[in-house]
Amino acid sequence: MTETATGTAAASAASGARIQLENLTKRYPGSPSPAVDDVSLEIKPGETVILVGPSGCGKSTTLRMINRLIEPTSGRIRIDEEDVTDIDPVGLRRKIGYAIQASGLFPHMTVAENIALVPKMVGWSKSRVKDRVEEMLDLVGLDPREFHGRYPRQLSGGQQQRVGVARALAADPPVLLMDEPFGAVDPITRDHLQDELIRLQRELHKTIVFVTHDFDEAIKLGDRIAVLRERSHIAQFDTPEAILTNPADDFVSGFVGAGAALKRLNLTRVRDVGIADFPTVSVDDPIESIFNKLREGPYNELLMLDRRSRPYKWLRRGDLMRAKGSPARAGQLVHDTVTRDATLHDALDAVLIDSSGRVAVTGRRGEFIGVVDMETLMNSVQEMLQADRLAAMEHEHDLEELRHHRTETELEGGADG
Repeated sequence: MTETATGTAAASAASGARIQLENLTKRYPGSPSPAVDDVSLEIKPGETVILVGPSGCGKSTTLRMINRLIEPTSGRIRIDEEDVTDIDPVGLRRKIGYAIQASGLFPHMTVAENIALVPKMVGWSKSRVKDRVEEMLDLVGLDPREFHGRYPRQLSGGQQQRVGVARALAADPPVLLMDEPFGAVDPITRDHLQDELIRLQRELHKTIVFVTHDFDEAIKLGDRIAVLRERSHIAQFDTPEAILTNPADDFVSGFVGAGAALKRLNLTRVRDVGIADFPTVSVDDPIESIFNKLREGPYNELLMLDRRSRPYKWLRRGDLMRAKGSPARAGQLVHDTVTRDATLHDALDAVLIDSSGRVAVTGRRGEFIGVVDMETLMNSVQEMLQADRLAAMEHEHDLEELRHHRTETELEGGADG
């Protein structure tokens, strides 16, 4: 399926629904205190809300009560004003996407069969299910021809998680619940999966409730973050920027941890800082044409792409001299790439571990788009710091004016007395 076709399909998909939790409580028999105690929360349509808090605080229990995998003891759950606490829970779950850690794929089913599961259950036609499977694989960046007939054991951890998200979205639900879905993969794969989720959400506008214990992940993904204490009591519910700059109390400050200013690098995306062109060659190009391109261009380095147009190696003149006629043997492997939805923090990490001083930016299937270099990133950081300084000066000025006004008021009151 083409990019245009996918975009059209995504545009026609069901948008997100409003979720309201009203005095939601869960008590387990024999426990002296509730696991979740009187939680009220409203989530806007199309919003990504992150539930974050220490282990055992009740965040996963709260999430699972929304689709009634765990039945609430008391309270109400409304989705687009419909009270779902009294309707058939199995039917409810078919209308809500659910993605968990380690994907939860059925090992005896192929990728296509896993994705088709819920659409078949709700009565979609065979042709519609078949088209939807291809559409969803394309949407999560997996080639349908390559992955359609594979089994979960034949996939990497990151590929399994992509299929898990595709399955959760297959029946086009307005709500997607995600319970630490990226917790079992390596850090680089996790970064890329987070970027994919951000890209998908920009296209689909679902209502996403996402559980994590990782505050950096919460900052990166969330429109708003609910920081939870014990029994899911809400310590602060606000935007990532507001929580970083103005934590509600010591508990929230402790959860944010050190380096709040650096964590703000997770609020800016690569697509916002300027992606530059960079000269490339193919792994199949003859060595003479590569030499010519190096001589003619302004750079002393080229990026070699593989046969699928993915970044492969950084090539310098000296590398080619040692290549003995085969460019594929020369150069330094590309250690990491970022997508347009990666954060400034991700991009800086990638640049710092790569000897080229820049990082390649890739598309949905890993194809090369451009580069972001250290100078661009540092300029963006400087702009952010300058904006912070100006905001701090304005805040101090406002406080000074407030103090001055209070002093004048007190003096006038004293004179009247």
